Amino acid sequence: MATLADVARHAQVSKSTASRALSGNGAVSEDTRKRVTEAAAELGFVASSAAEHLATGRSRNIALLTPFVNRWFYSEVIDGVEAALIGAGYDLTLYRLTKDADQRQQLFDYFLVRKGVDAVIALTLFITDDEVRRLDALGKPIVGIGGRIPGVSTFLIDDREVARKATEHLLGLGHTRVVHLGGDQEDQLDFQVHSSRLHGFRDAMERAGLGGGEDFAACDVSIEGGYRSAMRLLTQTVNRPTGIVAVSDEVAIGAMTAAYELGIRIPDELSVIGIDGHPAGEAFGLTTMVQHVSRQGAMAVSQALALLGGMPPESEGDLAMGLPVDLRIRRSTGPAPDSI
Repeated sequence: MATLADVARHAQVSKSTASRALSGNGAVSEDTRKRVTEAAAELGFVASSAAEHLATGRSRNIALLTPFVNRWFYSEVIDGVEAALIGAGYDLTLYRLTKDADQRQQLFDYFLVRKGVDAVIALTLFITDDEVRRLDALGKPIVGIGGRIPGVSTFLIDDREVARKATEHLLGLGHTRVVHLGGDQEDQLDFQVHSSRLHGFRDAMERAGLGGGEDFAACDVSIEGGYRSAMRLLTQTVNRPTGIVAVSDEVAIGAMTAAYELGIRIPDELSVIGIDGHPAGEAFGLTTMVQHVSRQGAMAVSQALALLGGMPPESEGDLAMGLPVDLRIRRSTGPAPDSI
């Protein structure tokens, strides 16, 4: 089996230069890096992760903390993180983190240390000041996705603004009886996404002079939850809404399914808009606010690697980086009906 010394001799460089070229740590010219990597490939050299860890103090392993792994948004971000890490020659260690205090203490005090991860990415999870300090003390950069964490680089969308724009799309089509199908306001994840989107919806309604009515229906944030809530909402005989702003695309798809079963024509009698950019939305013709989910994972990895590479932290005011969201109009929204 080829050794690092064999690669160095073949590439006509020192052993330390070969190590830097293969690890990506330290200054090496592009020509030297190419020569070393070609030599390694030709000799069939496979670097020992344990040896690299001893030599550089790096494991080339990044931890991702997430509250879920089997919901679409989270699995899509995880895919984006994993693809970016593989492309950079890093491993991924995945932890499902709850609000249980004992589990969190065990994770931050033991597992992240034992695994020797180089950095941590937190997905829609608030990391406390104490947890941030513990990771800082270990020299492990932190990057967040989905909400502001003091002192931490984070990528996020403005959920309130996104919901406002989604609502304004329906108002611009002449709808006045519009309802928000949203998540439970009492049982929320960190960063209060459900509340932010409800506030954005109501901002738009109030600006249009339509605030104050029965404009909210709570549901589980899933296709099934959207279906059940819309079934109750759309069977009312008085002031049935002509527009629905759903808290997510999955809720929107559930609402559309209920409308089809009730014989309500979309968009002739009911317009529906979602938020997220779920891939199933295209098949349903769903108008949505697309937030480019997998790209968020790739951007978080790029930031983590930049911090590992010695990029100085930004000032406090620059740590939250807003992400673009695009309105994608499909056939689920149209002009308000004259009367129902």
